This record gives sequence, C-alpha cells and structure tokens, in this order.
Amino acid sequence: MLATLIPLFDHSMSVCAYSVFAQKENFLLNPRMLGVGRYDGAANVVAFEIIESMGLETMAGDKSVFIEMNNISIFADIAAQCSVPHDKIVLLVDNELPPDERYTARLKELKDDKYKLAIRKLPVVRFEEYRPVLALMDYILLDHKKIDISKAKVYFSKVYPNIKLIAVNVDSQEDYDRLKEGGGYDLYEGEFFRMPVKKGTEELAPLKVNYLELLKVVNDEDFDLTDAASVIERDPALVVSLLAMVNRMTINSGITSVKHAAAMLGQKELKRWINTAATKELCVDRPSEILRLSMIRARFAENLAPVFKLASQSSELFLMGLFSVLDVIIEKPMAEALDMVKVSKEIQSALLKKEGSFAAVYDFLVQYENASWQEVSRQMVVGDIDMDTVYKAYVDALCWFRDLFEE
Repeated sequence: MLATLIPLFDHSMSVCAYSVFAQKENFLLNPRMLGVGRYDGAANVVAFEIIESMGLETMAGDKSVFIEMNNISIFADIAAQCSVPHDKIVLLVDNELPPDERYTARLKELKDDKYKLAIRKLPVVRFEEYRPVLALMDYILLDHKKIDISKAKVYFSKVYPNIKLIAVNVDSQEDYDRLKEGGGYDLYEGEFFRMPVKKGTEELAPLKVNYLELLKVVNDEDFDLTDAASVIERDPALVVSLLAMVNRMTINSGITSVKHAAAMLGQKELKRWINTAATKELCVDRPSEILRLSMIRARFAENLAPVFKLASQSSELFLMGLFSVLDVIIEKPMAEALDMVKVSKEIQSALLKKEGSFAAVYDFLVQYENASWQEVSRQMVVGDIDMDTVYKAYVDALCWFRDLFEE
C-alpha cells in the first residue's frame, strides 16, 4: 500500500482540501496491474481503506478529501466502504467516465446522497459533450497552461455558475501570484509552496533571528545546555512550552527554571524539542502547510532510516526533513538558510547538491509525497524495500504530526 496527500490552496494559501493518491500494488513487481489487471477489485477504493484505517482527522484534519474514482468504483457501495460524513468526500472522476445516461444517473444519486463531485482531464473540446456531467459537478480541475482562464471564467459563470475552478500544475510562486491576480480560479494545486527560494527577501524579524540562533546552538556537535537555556529565556512562548512539557514528564517536580528544565531533558531530548519547537515558531507567518510539510518530512525521513540502512543516523535524517523547506520558511536561499543553523555536512550535501548518504532518502520522500508511484516503485525494487514498511512509516508521520498539536 502506498498513499500520500496533495494539498489544495485558496487565495490566501490556506489549505482547503487534500487529494488522496493511493496505490495498492508495486506495479513493477506486478506489471499485470498496469494492463488488464488494473480493474481487479476496482470496486474497492484503496483511498477509502486508508481513511477507514487511519481516520479522516489523522489524514486531513477537518478538511475535505478528493478521492479518485474510475468507471467501475463509481457504482460501488461507497457508504459501506467509507463511514466519514459524505460532505467531506469529493469523488474525483476523469474523461474515462462516459457522459451517457447510466453514468449521469449514478452521479446524480451520489450528489443526492450529499457527496461532492469533481472532474479532471476534460479537454475544452469535450465540454459540450459532457454537459449532463458538468451540470452535476462541484469542482473542475483545469491545467492553467492549457486554458485561457479569462474565457473559461466567463463560460463557467454563465453555464455552470456553481462549479468551482481549480488550477492544477501550478509550479511556481510566480505562476500562483499571476493566476490569483487574474482571478477566475477558486483553488490551486501544485508545487509552488515548496519551490526553493532563489534570493533573499526582507530582513528577518528579531524573533526569527532568535529562533535561528537557538537552532545554531543546539545543532553544534556538543552544545552547552546553559547556552541553549539562555537563548530560550528570551522568548516567553518557548519558556512556557518547555516548562509545561517537562513538568508533564516529571510529575510533582515543580520545575520553574529554564536551566533546570533543560538539565532534566538532557542534551539529546532538548535538541529534538528545540528543533521542532523553533521550526514551529518560524512558521507562524507562513502557510500552515509549510509547517505540516516540514514536520511530516522530518518524521518520515527518521522512520525511513532503517529502510536505507541508516538507523544510527535517524536523528540527523529527522533534521534533514525538518530543514528541507527552511529556505521557504525564512525566505532565504537554502545555502544561506543552512548557514544560519548548524547542520552536518551530510544534510547540507543532500539539500544543496542532492549528493551524499542522505540524498537517496531525501529523493525518496519527495517522490513519495508527489505520488510519483512509478519512481517510488522503481526505488523500492532497486533497494529491496518493503512497501508496507514505507506505508507504515508515512502513516506514523501523519499520526505524529497530529499528536504534536494535541494538548
């Protein structure tokens, strides 16, 4: 089983929904699944299995999820497969679903049952042919590179005023800004929120400088607990968070001093807490998905350490994942961003040059989160990596991120 989530953003770069992309088999080990076997058990939707086993809250919080459907699974007993509220599910079809009466009637049944509907990969030349289908849709996914949004906006506002338009393949911040300014789209999907920053922007706010200094202190090879405590003491939010956590861990200890709390945690645990807490604070003025991506990458990379025979360096892999979007978080080029914290040469080589012992792990987790299943499958075959182990590592990362924000 393989599964990942692709976020959908609005005009303020707030995540409104996720698309769930899943694959049950390694197609390179079972090529029949790419041909006639791809519809074996097609009525059972893999994404529904995942939602049921993990829970919608763990996967997507309170957001809706888009689920891929084919022309067989669309007739399945969806309610029996997935027990979450129907209005949280968006059933996503494409142009393989024919616009005939039988399919249109089924879509209407699902719509009446409070499911939301979306369609993608529909060429403009087929819009008229798909009129009965489009009339039922809540969303349509459009490749912004292949469509004139000014014309599309007029067309949909007149013919299908209730359809929300989603721009897909938005590859850069510049594309996103241009599309947002032009208007017409309601949501966006693409890699723009993860694009590396090429040049620095404004000066960092004083608090961000403080967090970066703290990260630099604790990522020194043998940092001093007192030095770390002194930096923590400059930020009330970090002080409260640290004392609350340590007091929960050591019942009736009555810890009130930052230095005492640091000593109780010890160097290893304090380093881990500071890296996580400081990164969360650095993200407060960035889209929430940046924080989510950073944290999930960190835990996922850490969990993958034994898979890549790097178990002894799991903590370093955690940092690699955590700092893999540091340039986006502080809006500085990655080389400059990494100079502001103190990380190992292995992390620098992986993030700057895609080289070294950590590069394979970094490439794997990026391919995985992008749902590049063919490349993920290839790497699993070459590395003799068990698919279920990878899936469990990713699920654990989602659960860990969820638990970070539970009081």
